Amino acid sequence: MKTALITGVTGQDGSYLSEFLLDKGYDVHGIIRRSSVDFRERIAHLEGKPHFHLHYADLGDSMSIVKVVDKVKPDEIYNLAAQSHVQVSFDSPEFTADVDATGVLRVLEAVRACHLEKTCRIYQASTSELYGKVEEVPQNENTPFHPYSPYAVAKLYGYWIVKEYREAYDMFCCSGILFNHESERRGETFVTRKITLAAARIAQGQQDCLYLGNLDSLRDWGYAKDYVECMWLILQNDQPEDFVIATGVQHSVREFAYYAFKHAGIELEFQGEGLNEVGIIKSIAPQLSTVNSQLSTGDIVVRVSPDFYRPTDVVNLWGDPTKAKAKLGWNPAKTSFEELVKIMVEHDIAKIAAEGAAAKVRTNLAEYLEKGIVK
Repeated sequence: MKTALITGVTGQDGSYLSEFLLDKGYDVHGIIRRSSVDFRERIAHLEGKPHFHLHYADLGDSMSIVKVVDKVKPDEIYNLAAQSHVQVSFDSPEFTADVDATGVLRVLEAVRACHLEKTCRIYQASTSELYGKVEEVPQNENTPFHPYSPYAVAKLYGYWIVKEYREAYDMFCCSGILFNHESERRGETFVTRKITLAAARIAQGQQDCLYLGNLDSLRDWGYAKDYVECMWLILQNDQPEDFVIATGVQHSVREFAYYAFKHAGIELEFQGEGLNEVGIIKSIAPQLSTVNSQLSTGDIVVRVSPDFYRPTDVVNLWGDPTKAKAKLGWNPAKTSFEELVKIMVEHDIAKIAAEGAAAKVRTNLAEYLEKGIVK
């Protein structure tokens, strides 16, 4: 039985990868940080399984990483932990650098310190943000990098230190250059989840308007559940190599919003340009009239806000997965863009409906208590 160690196990990718590896018959070990707030929602269903284990450590603390690596002695390490929000990296650049850059070095050095460099294969989660202010489209493994945020610069160090250790110490360590990958488990601060949650709330009368940044930004969006397979395939390859992980299809933020609202029962029409662009309700699905009678055609439900523009904005990410398809046999087309949006919206419609029902129960109970109906 192979043993895998996953940093960032509580995240979107970590939870899907854990499920994938357990299905493959792995003994899976995950690293979590000690915190006053314990977020394990994405892996709660895995805890208690015989081949799923959790350990406390932190990418900011090299000794904790060494101890876990020495205890587990993994055959494979998947370094998915990171401060992964681009906007946050402008607010916390030093923390981002410590985790996303030096953190990668700590993992590599832990493997060497435990004398596992000849037996342990390492996957580093890299990012399409390396291309930043893009110099060619689409982007592949040979496209020049031009990082355009503190997050991207930190990730570029991670990419190059993996390459250096591969060449200097003959270690099997590789980077997967992941383009945007989303799911119903995506963090709620990311734009895609912000959109699907807003579409669900607006459809159910719990929000009036969605505010977004640059609607023209172009991204290559895939389904995270499909992408973890490619991470695994990279470490099963005969030689350690870096691969672009992408769909090869590009869409705008505007398109994502259009399809999200469509699957929530609202057809949008966009009017205006730049900061003055708005998304207006063109039509409403009949079934929504009983859910939210306040919705009307002509209502503005999407607006652009300068608050969501970045100091330096990446606007044209588009991956070329040719190498991964040819060398790894990976199929990036399992889940289409529209199917991905639908999965996310349907999840969030159910989530908002459940939250609304729970809130109604609490309100009714409070009223009953106030009136002395129940004690």
